[in-house]
Amino acid sequence: MDADLDTLLTALYCFTDDLLITRRRPGRPKRLTDAELVCLAVAQVLLNRPSETAWLRYARKHLSDMFPYLPKQPGWNKRLRAAGPLIARLIRALAQATPTSVEHLRLIDSTPVECARSRPTAKRSDLAGEAGYGYCASHSRYFWGMRLYLVTTVEGMPIMWCLANPKLDEREVMQALLEVDHHLVTTGQVILADKGFAGQTFEQFLDDLGVHLVRPARKGVKRDPEPTPVERRLLRLRQWIEAVFDTLKGQLSLEQHGARQPDGLYARVSQRLLAMAAAIWHNTHIGAPRKRSLIAYDH
Repeated sequence: MDADLDTLLTALYCFTDDLLITRRRPGRPKRLTDAELVCLAVAQVLLNRPSETAWLRYARKHLSDMFPYLPKQPGWNKRLRAAGPLIARLIRALAQATPTSVEHLRLIDSTPVECARSRPTAKRSDLAGEAGYGYCASHSRYFWGMRLYLVTTVEGMPIMWCLANPKLDEREVMQALLEVDHHLVTTGQVILADKGFAGQTFEQFLDDLGVHLVRPARKGVKRDPEPTPVERRLLRLRQWIEAVFDTLKGQLSLEQHGARQPDGLYARVSQRLLAMAAAIWHNTHIGAPRKRSLIAYDH
């Protein structure tokens, strides 16, 4: 197979259609199937067209041979907001179908997902009950929105993820995420994290799961053991999770999600994660040298 957008969408359509085979429900069938919906959602992100109106106008002109029916903007918005659980299921299926080069290594971290800039916008947003103010240390500024927590392979394939209020403790959120999906964590795995995940309770929780946490030692904390030579070599890979976030924000327009409701934010974040997961899945199976490269699919 080739590394181009048409081939990726065709392969993803077949994979999704096989995954969603169910008994036909009574009534008129959907003119835009769920498999077509997720393929269009992936194409929208890969082609970097966050505006739904502009995207549908582009798709009618350039993708009508692959997708003969396209809804209008309100219908597209409604279908996409309702597709959050479907997209999350597909991301997990792609992760399970994609072998990783280092099976026992996982990367974890979180990043801000800003949802508003001005105080009046934050007050009238439908996200006000779930989003909040937090501090972004990498940019030395406060933001209003949510935090995206992510567990990935070394290639960047999403294994687990969630959105949480930025006021919550990072270790508590990650522990809750790992508790819910503990069956995705196998005994003997190594998790690379930054110093923000240091804590006796969190490390004891990982020990009970049979997982070894590797993180940098905190300066000025005597009880923090210095990493072993093997752990130091592993910590050089810790920045790979930052490269994953850079792909999400730089190439997949995560910060331009435009969501104003909880289900819309969940769907649009999962839409970006699905686009990255689909590219990694396709690149892996065609033997591409760079698994997270999106260059072949952005035009």
